[in-house]
Amino acid sequence: MIDLAEAQPRSADLTLPRLRGPRPPAQTEALAVEILALKRQHNAVILAHNYQVPEIQDVADFVGDSLGLSQQAASTSADVIVFCGVHFMAETAKILNPGKIVVLPDKDAGCSLEESCPAPELAKLQATNPNFYTIAYINCSAAVKALSDVIVTSGNALKIVNAAPKDRDLLFVPDENLGAWVMEQTGRPMTLWRGNCYAHVEFQRDNILRARAAYPDAKIVVHPESLREVRELADVVCSTEKMITYCKNSPARRFVIVTESGIIHRMQKECPDKEFLCAPVFNVMQLPTDNCRCSECRYMKMNTLEKLRDCMKHLAPRVEMPADILAKARAPIERMLEISARA
Repeated sequence: MIDLAEAQPRSADLTLPRLRGPRPPAQTEALAVEILALKRQHNAVILAHNYQVPEIQDVADFVGDSLGLSQQAASTSADVIVFCGVHFMAETAKILNPGKIVVLPDKDAGCSLEESCPAPELAKLQATNPNFYTIAYINCSAAVKALSDVIVTSGNALKIVNAAPKDRDLLFVPDENLGAWVMEQTGRPMTLWRGNCYAHVEFQRDNILRARAAYPDAKIVVHPESLREVRELADVVCSTEKMITYCKNSPARRFVIVTESGIIHRMQKECPDKEFLCAPVFNVMQLPTDNCRCSECRYMKMNTLEKLRDCMKHLAPRVEMPADILAKARAPIERMLEISARA
C-alpha cells in the first residue's frame, strides 16, 4: 500500500478559512460554522475534489484527486466520510472504507465518463475475448471496477499498463483519450472503450493556439483526458495532482491550465505568486473572458455549501452497494496500489 501521513480532521478551535461564494460573506461564514460543528458532532472528515467550487474547497479537510482523497480518508479515525465530488468517487471511498458511513452532498452528481461504460455492456465485450485483461480508469462505476483486473488513475496509468501481463490482450475503459495517450507513451497496444469526459473534449486546438498567441510566455498544462490535438500542443501532459506539482516547481510565472476550471482555486492558493489561466475562456477576439463556462463540469458543480451542510445534518444521501460488488471492486484497486508501490 502507498504510505500516507495520518490525516486528521480540523480541530474544534480552528479559525475559519477565508471563504468566498455566490452568497453574502456573512451567510457563507454561517454555513461554514454549521458545517464545522456537524463535523465535530459526527467525527467526520470532509474531502473535496480539485474541481469543486472554491467555498467547498475552503471548508474541506483535504483537497485532491479522487483516489488520493479516499486513501486520506482510510488513514483517519473519522466515522463519517463526506465526499464532495461525483458519485463514482464516493463509491471508491466506500470500497476502501466499507465500515464507514460515506455521504455525497448531491446524489445526482454523476459523470459522463462513468455513464459511457455500463457494466452489462462491458461484460458483453469481455465475453468476446477470454484473453482480455481489463484496465479500468478509476472514473467508472463500482460495477465496472468489479469486472476489471486492475484500476488506474491518470497519475499512475503508465506504470500500471507497463506492468500488465505481456501475454494478455489489454482492454482499456472507459476513457478513449486517456487510453490513447497511454498507448502513445508505453507502446502497448490496447482495445479502447469509446468513452470520454464531456468537459475535457470541449477543449479544442484553436483554443490552445489562441492561448499560446495571447500568452507566449505561459506553459500549457494539459490533462490526458483531452483530445490528442490538444495534448500535442502541451508543454506537459499530466494528472491534476501532477499539474499542481509541475506548476509549483516550474520557474515559469504563468500557466494555461487545460482541465476543469475548479483546480485554479487550489493552484492560486498554493502558488500565490503565479498566474493561472483557464484555456477555453478565450473569445474570438483572442482575449480572456469569464463568459465561457465550457471548462466547468456541471456534475462537479452540483454540490453546494448548503447541500454539504444538509448531507452532514442528515447523514444522507449515503453511498451503499452490495457486499459482493464491494469485495470484487476492492481487489483491482488493491492490485493497483500494490503495483504503484513497487520501486
